[in-house]
Amino acid sequence: MGMFARFLKAKPGPASDKGNVALTQLDEAGRILEEGIALEGRGQHEEALKRYEAAIQLHPELARAHFNRGNLLLDKGEAPSALDAYRQAVKYKPDSAAAYYNMGNAHLFLGNTPEAIAACREAIRLKPDFADAHISLGMALGKLGEHLQAIGSYRRAAELRPGSAELHHTLGRIMMESGRATEAIACFDTALALTPDFAQAHHSRAIALQDLGQFDKAVSSYRRALALDPGLVQAHSNLGSALKELDDLDEAIACYRRALSLNPGLAEVHHNLGLSLQEQGKLEQAMASYRSALEIRPDYAQAHNSMGAALAQLGRYENALEHFRLAIKSEPDNAEGHLNLGITLATVGQPDQAIASFQRLLEIRPDSADAYVGLTNVLKDLGNFEAALDCVRKALELDPDCALAHNNLLFIHNYVTDQPAALLLADARRFGAMAARLAHPYTDWPNSAHPERCLRVGFVSGDLRNHPVGYFLESVLAALSSHACGRLELFAYSNYNGSDDEASGRLQAHCKGWHYTARMSDEALAQRIRNDGIDILIDLSGHTAQNRLPVFAWKPAPVQASWLGYFATTGVAAIDYFIADPWTLPADQEAHFSEKIWRLPQTRLCFTPPGVDVAVGPLPALTNGFVTFGCFNNLSKMNDAVVARWAQVLNAVPGSRLFLKYKQLGEASFRQHTCERFAVHGISPDRLIFEGYVPRTNYLASYQRVDIGLDPFPFPGGTTTAEALWMGVPVLTLAGERFLSRQGVGLLMNAGLPEWVANDPSDYVARAVAHAGDLQGLARLREGLRQQVLASPVFDAPRFAVHFEAALRGMWQLWCEQNPHPSRQIEKAGDGNI
Repeated sequence: MGMFARFLKAKPGPASDKGNVALTQLDEAGRILEEGIALEGRGQHEEALKRYEAAIQLHPELARAHFNRGNLLLDKGEAPSALDAYRQAVKYKPDSAAAYYNMGNAHLFLGNTPEAIAACREAIRLKPDFADAHISLGMALGKLGEHLQAIGSYRRAAELRPGSAELHHTLGRIMMESGRATEAIACFDTALALTPDFAQAHHSRAIALQDLGQFDKAVSSYRRALALDPGLVQAHSNLGSALKELDDLDEAIACYRRALSLNPGLAEVHHNLGLSLQEQGKLEQAMASYRSALEIRPDYAQAHNSMGAALAQLGRYENALEHFRLAIKSEPDNAEGHLNLGITLATVGQPDQAIASFQRLLEIRPDSADAYVGLTNVLKDLGNFEAALDCVRKALELDPDCALAHNNLLFIHNYVTDQPAALLLADARRFGAMAARLAHPYTDWPNSAHPERCLRVGFVSGDLRNHPVGYFLESVLAALSSHACGRLELFAYSNYNGSDDEASGRLQAHCKGWHYTARMSDEALAQRIRNDGIDILIDLSGHTAQNRLPVFAWKPAPVQASWLGYFATTGVAAIDYFIADPWTLPADQEAHFSEKIWRLPQTRLCFTPPGVDVAVGPLPALTNGFVTFGCFNNLSKMNDAVVARWAQVLNAVPGSRLFLKYKQLGEASFRQHTCERFAVHGISPDRLIFEGYVPRTNYLASYQRVDIGLDPFPFPGGTTTAEALWMGVPVLTLAGERFLSRQGVGLLMNAGLPEWVANDPSDYVARAVAHAGDLQGLARLREGLRQQVLASPVFDAPRFAVHFEAALRGMWQLWCEQNPHPSRQIEKAGDGNI
């Protein structure tokens, strides 16, 4: 608010013709007014106020007394009384611009913005060059959101006072409020040219630069502001936010902590500190910061959301749900809260509630691609693939560059039997084109093109932990690090955003380098890989969760391949090879991959024997009196065709049972739905056994209750098949045509079990019935199956490592032939001259 206009000296007007009494009263009133002004000048405001009131009592038409009285009342915060005084002043002196101006300030104080605008405009009409009135008018217009008009008022004030740094700074602030950051910076520069040590102007300039995404320059301005005034709390906080954008998390955290040392009561700063700590993976410290924010502001929706996200990262889903619900309670239309609630509900197996959350999000934000992605995942888990595909395509319509939606679309394709191969490849290439468009690929590498030198091999995955990828990878890395020492150096780029576990530690022990990448941008990770001198970079995720396929589009390594974690093409043109084997990828299927196919001689998968002491146990049918078929795969793989064939098997084997085990079955709604699906085919609930999640040791022990494993199709098991074989349980699989649908074929043929591979659905049922009718044969097979598969390529990591190393060396030698080393070129040139 501008300064109040004041009369420094009272000058009584000419006497009226009402007689000597009136003249005497006016003279006395004028004298008292002069006394009030003098007292006010000495800071004796209460006494001055009494004098002004006495003058008004003697002569009510004394405008100056009303005016000065209004000023003192407004100084005391008694705006309504001040407003009455200014009204009296303009009543008796209608041409008083100062009175109208101060009346406008009183209205601003009271929040009467339209009245303030009217008063200021009247002041300006009476006195067009009244700079303070232009400033107050600009302030009032800004409060109404009339930024363009406000800017005009401030500009006029600046023209009247070109030497006022404060005024240019204020003009810059209103420019920022109207989204005109570039023009705001020009105003701040003018202010700083007038007053170079104007700390707040440096601070405001930094905010504008940050709004423009010029974080380096913003940091410099913040530092200049703080050098001039270290007590600028908000500048410390804002500097932290700018540094966070530059991925300098350590310094950002230090800035937030400096701000809190000056003012510990800033909930937003506690929250921002927590976000930076969470990005560093320091979840407990982050949650402590969120708790501090919530102690200050219990209804702080963002802090509840962030606390919930940290808890979910730690697997504490019930606590996470509580905070997401509190966020929504504080802000019913909080989109982030509904999204997080839906994701977490889906994670804990509450699909109906998850769907309700995503639908509520779409009511708030109909254009939310994230909501459609969330619905996609839930519908996939429910086996409603057509609806899931509809949702994911809507997500891509809303956000064509949504990598998560692309990943979901491609992953769901694997569950659906009648998808044309050309469509799958086209959708994969569409993802690859999107990744390429967003990347700036390298076209040359400093790597020395010597075909026999020691190679640096990098593995990129979000699953370097207790996860199927970890189970397949561990023994392979151990064998490579042991048997290929001096020929290969292994590096890992872990994209998991949670905490390490014991499997992560074992994997890390086999690597020369290990980097956490979840918080790195694609560009930063590509540069990290290039700096590490990686020769061959291997994707272990494909289009599964927490992949980094867009980084491969940057081509940070000369040779790139996809292996292990996915079962179809990635669509990324910069990935050179897809690693397969003779069983899983027939030659006529190679055209469905954007990558060149590199086949290992026996198997592309080598499983690590579980490090738990769980015995195989005798065939349960011998004591139960009935055969128990089992499948421990994700229920999403159990499509209607699978249910129909399994029901045929159960109907053909009297008294038999089907044991299904997956985390989804911990929820009553999933169990009921599954019973209803089998009931259609005449299977009663008493022939179905359901179990949900248990720790891995208990999970493996559950195979002691299974006689025969049944593989789903067209999406067969991988980890579940290897685990079942290790537990002495043979698995019946159906050979399909596509790479994925032949995954079981590869495992069983390499395990020496060709009789467990069915050629078509009818053969699948016939083989299941035949095997179930040979209990003695099953018992003999069970007794020796663990030893058989441990000696097979499926578990023989040293043998696999030899084949894998040879493949890597072959890929490298081909690259060297295409990129000959300069020293070899010179040698050939010399030979030619001789």
